[in-house]
Amino acid sequence: MNKLAGKVAIVTASTKGIGLASATILAKEGAIVYLAARSEELAREAIETIKEEGGIAKFVYFNAREEGTYTSMVDQVAEAEGRLDILVNNYGATDVKKDKNLTQGDTEEFFKILKDNVQSVYLPSKAAIPYMEKSGGGSIVNISTIGSVVPDISRTAYCVSKAAINSLTQNIALQYARQNIRCNAVLPGLIGTKAALENMSDAFRESFLRHVPLNRVGKPEDIAKAVLYYASEDSSFVTGMIHEVAGGFALGTPQYAEYLG
Repeated sequence: MNKLAGKVAIVTASTKGIGLASATILAKEGAIVYLAARSEELAREAIETIKEEGGIAKFVYFNAREEGTYTSMVDQVAEAEGRLDILVNNYGATDVKKDKNLTQGDTEEFFKILKDNVQSVYLPSKAAIPYMEKSGGGSIVNISTIGSVVPDISRTAYCVSKAAINSLTQNIALQYARQNIRCNAVLPGLIGTKAALENMSDAFRESFLRHVPLNRVGKPEDIAKAVLYYASEDSSFVTGMIHEVAGGFALGTPQYAEYLG
């Protein structure tokens, strides 16, 4: 039996990587999944693949640079389907050329990244919750990062914005639990998306993996499976979780890698 039969879901930034993997697994489990994306052409390619695998997927326009679309995409889906049950806030971004440490990072870019990433959860959730209340409940899943709980030597804005999202996740979870609306965050570690693999050297990957006890780069599907758990009734008694999916990164002593020899 499909875990999400009859449910309606939105996944932002879902034409590739973690977003696409999440949309695909939700559709496999019976949800009507809306790919919220800027490019309808890319979305159509993903939708056709999902349909070939027996799922139902549709497109809704979303552009992180157009603030109004955070709300309009939610309204369009809820009005078209008569309900909204699942919201996966997957969008998140930074500019590695400007997002560095505190003194070397670009100040204007810091606050821009902070606003972009926090509003990517705040605005869609604010729009979705009234629809979820009407349907008797729902699940919001926010994609954060392991960098939100493990300080980094760079990407200050990105890490701080995702830490704010963790807090926002728990505030939403507490405030709307009595309406049967759950809110949880998934924190990916090093995930082998095309973008990530193209922007890291073999030396960097090898160095990073020495600090990952499970000794592999994660797959988008690893995150998608966690998203499915929180989206489904399997987690019906779970809310406010900040769930690391990072292969055990930073689990133990910082000397762990040294002792590997």
